Amino acid sequence: MLCVIRAFGGAGTRPVVYSAGSRKQRFEHDGGTEMGYWGYYVVGRSARPLGEYDAVAGVRDRLTLLEERPDGWQVWECPGDGSVDVGNMNALARETAAPALFGYVLDSDCVVVEAAAPESGAWTTCLAREAMAGYLGEDELTVEDYFLEPRDAADRAVAWAAESGRTAQTAALLDVLTAAPEPSAEELFFRFLDRLGVFPQ
Repeated sequence: MLCVIRAFGGAGTRPVVYSAGSRKQRFEHDGGTEMGYWGYYVVGRSARPLGEYDAVAGVRDRLTLLEERPDGWQVWECPGDGSVDVGNMNALARETAAPALFGYVLDSDCVVVEAAAPESGAWTTCLAREAMAGYLGEDELTVEDYFLEPRDAADRAVAWAAESGRTAQTAALLDVLTAAPEPSAEELFFRFLDRLGVFPQ
C-alpha cells in the first residue's frame, strides 16, 4: 500500500509517497506482531470545535476530540493511513485566525508535521528523520528534499509559537526535531507540542 501526503520543499509543494509495505514490524515477547499507530493529530486554537470548520470537512466524521485546554487549544485525532486527507493547515489557520498544525504518525515510527499561521505562513518538517527515510518512495529524493532541516524547522516553529502567544526555545525544539522516536513517535509529537508551549505536559 502506498500513502501520499503533501510536503513543502525548496521548489514548492510536492507529494510525498510513503510505502506502508516497507514499515518494520515489532515483535512482542510472546512472538506476536504488534502494529503501530497510523493517523493524524490536528492541533489548533478556537472557541469553536475544530471539527466544525470547513478546512477539515472531508474527515469531520472521523475526527475525535482528544484534548482541550481552557485557553482554546485543542487536539483532535483522525486515525487512518495516507489515503485519508485531513485537510490543509493553511485553510484551518485562516478560518480560525490562529496557528494550526497536524502531525501525521506513520506506524508509530515517525511523524510528518505540517504547520501554518496567518502571518508566518506554512512549513513542513518531520520527527524521527532516520525512520522517515524508510517510508519515502523509491526515487532519488531524500528526507532533506521534502522536509525542512531541523535547524530551519526550529526557527519556523519559534515564529509559529510566537504567533500563538507563546515563547519557544530553539534549542529545546532542536532536541525534539533530532530525537529518536522513543518510546513512540506519538510521544515525540506531544513532546514537540510541549516545546511549542501550546500543550505543556
